Amino acid sequence: MKDVTVIGCGYVADLYMRSLMAHPEIRVLGAHDRDAARQAAFCAHWGLTPLPDPAAACEALPAEGLVLNLTNPKSHETIIRGCLRARRHVWSEKPLVTDMETAQSLHDLARSRGLQLATAPSSVLSQSAQGLGRALRMGVGGTPRLIYAELDDGFIPQAPYRDWKSESGAPWPAEDEFATGCTLEHAGYWLSWLIAHLGPVSRVVSAAAEVIPDKPGLRHAAPDFSVAALFFESGPVARLTCSIAAPHDHRLRIFGDEGVIEVGRAWDNHAPVRYRRRMRLRRRLLESPLARDVSLKGTHQPKPRRRGAARMDFALGPAEMLDAIAAGRESRLAGDYALHLTEVTLAIQEGAVRDMKTRCDPMEPMPWAT
Repeated sequence: MKDVTVIGCGYVADLYMRSLMAHPEIRVLGAHDRDAARQAAFCAHWGLTPLPDPAAACEALPAEGLVLNLTNPKSHETIIRGCLRARRHVWSEKPLVTDMETAQSLHDLARSRGLQLATAPSSVLSQSAQGLGRALRMGVGGTPRLIYAELDDGFIPQAPYRDWKSESGAPWPAEDEFATGCTLEHAGYWLSWLIAHLGPVSRVVSAAAEVIPDKPGLRHAAPDFSVAALFFESGPVARLTCSIAAPHDHRLRIFGDEGVIEVGRAWDNHAPVRYRRRMRLRRRLLESPLARDVSLKGTHQPKPRRRGAARMDFALGPAEMLDAIAAGRESRLAGDYALHLTEVTLAIQEGAVRDMKTRCDPMEPMPWAT
C-alpha cells in the first residue's frame, strides 16, 4: 500500500479523490484545510481522518509517502516549503508557484534533501498523450515542423459558474481562477505533452492581456488571454493559445512533412489520436478527409467518471510518483521537468520574449507505451 495525505480540501480535491478511488493501491491517510467547515465536509464525504494542520499531514506519512498540495496558488510556496523541510515528497497542483526565483529555490531545497517535488497536470501520462508520443517516435506524419495547440474555454465570466459545485459541495473557486489566470491554470495541459515528446523549449515569444475587465470580485485579474510561439531545441515551433473568451477549442495539431496528427480533446485521457496523410488531388494539396486512428490500445488505464468538462485521472501523476519513490528513481514529473515546465508557463503568462534558462530531457515513455 502507498500512502498520501491531502492539504487543501477545495474544488479540485474532490476530483483527486474521485480519481484515487480508481487506484486501490493508494491509501489516503487524512486531509487538512484551513477552513474547518470545508475540511469537515470533505472528510465526512470521503470518510477521511481530519488532520489539524499541515505539520500533521506530514507526520501522518511514512518517509516514502506523498503530500498532495491542493491549496490555492497563493499558498503553494508556504505549503511546499514546509513539507520539504519536514522531509516529505510533494505533489503540487498547478501552478507550482508564480515566480521563477521561488520555483528554483524549492527545486534546490528538494534536491538538497533527496526529495521529489512534482507538479500537475498528470495528463501527459495518459493513454492519449503516451499514444501521441509513440506515434511521433514511429515517425507518423514525418518530421514535425509546426504545432497548433489550443486551450480556449469559452466566455467563462458569463457561464453559470456560481452553480458549479464539487462532490463534497465546494464552490468553483472563481476568484482564485481569475486572479491566477487561464495561462497558469491551463497551459500545462498541452505544454507538458510537447515538452515530454519534443524536449525543452529554448525561447518563448508571447503576448498576454486581460481582454474581459471587471470580473466579479476582482478589480485587477490576471491575463485571460495569451498566445505564445514556443521554439523547441529539437526544431519544431508551436503556437499555444489560452483564453476564457474564445469559444471552447481544445485541439492539438502537429503538422509534419507528410501529414497532420490530431488530438481533439485536451481534457480526455482517452481521446483518440488521429493521423491525416497529406495528398495531392489534381492541382490541389490537402489532408485526407479519412483519418487513421493511431491511438495506443490496451493500456487498461482506469477511467474515472466524467465530471464537468473533463474526463481525466488526476491521480496518474501521484501514482507514478509513488512508484518512482518506491523504486528509488526520479518521477517523470519531478525535478528538471517540473522546473522547466514552470519557467515556460511563467514566461507565457508574462508576455515575454525570453530565452529559457532551464532545460530537461524528453520524458521517458511509460513502459506500456514503448
